[in-house]
Amino acid sequence: MTSHDVVAIMRRKLKTKKVGHTGTLDPMATGVLPVCIGKATKIVDFIMDRKKAYSCEMVLGASTDTQDQWGQILNVSDIEKSEKEIVDVILSFVGEINQIPPMYSAIKQGGEKLVDLARKGIVVEREPRQRTIYSIDNIVVRHRTITFNVVCSKGTYIRTLCHDIGVKLGTYAHMTALNRTLSEPFSLAQAIDLENLSLENVSNYIQTIEESLAFLPEVRVASSEKLLKLMENGVKVDFSRFCSVQHDGQFYRFYAGDVFWGVVEKTDQGIFMKKVLVEDDEN
Repeated sequence: MTSHDVVAIMRRKLKTKKVGHTGTLDPMATGVLPVCIGKATKIVDFIMDRKKAYSCEMVLGASTDTQDQWGQILNVSDIEKSEKEIVDVILSFVGEINQIPPMYSAIKQGGEKLVDLARKGIVVEREPRQRTIYSIDNIVVRHRTITFNVVCSKGTYIRTLCHDIGVKLGTYAHMTALNRTLSEPFSLAQAIDLENLSLENVSNYIQTIEESLAFLPEVRVASSEKLLKLMENGVKVDFSRFCSVQHDGQFYRFYAGDVFWGVVEKTDQGIFMKKVLVEDDEN
């Protein structure tokens, strides 16, 4: 099942067209897939930018064209590595890394998805992308099968990480299991199995937009009818004369009095409305 399949199922179950996921999961992966419903689709980009955490299993000794066990085997090796060598190499990936996106991915190049080119047998040059591995822990080595937990930035391919670990070890590797345990700010403990979700129980699992954006610092101004009318109409307003932002960061939750209105963006010209999310706004 793809992330797009999940969205299609939820549209049917919840009887609404305004549904969007917050970051593609590989079809073979399990775990957290935050989904935005209705007006919450406006904050997809903010959720996608957050950290991700995974529990992963990989096997040494073979590489595949998809970098996981569902692909065609490309290379094999019987080279043995000690547990210390394996652990040291895995930990060496913590920090800033450059990762070449796999051909079997939804990334577009020249207007066409890499996965569509791969299925035609076409391999193209891909530019490496900088990603961050915040931590890797709970490494368990059972001969050639290794499991570990990883926390990373958005856009990190864990199967590519497994592949690259194999290369650095001087052998081959591919991913055999992947479970996303966190897609900030949502954890596995908050999730529901898709088959158990219904129109009747969905409210038990919904967080408000305001709650979902709690990681953003807040900006508050006194309520102003003129100011709020401009915001309601989607006009970009310079808030620099209304308040002074003390926090670092580009985006903020914006409150007029005690009312949550949406997200503002700090720029060199001041603070401007980025997303109008006030409760009575139906757009």
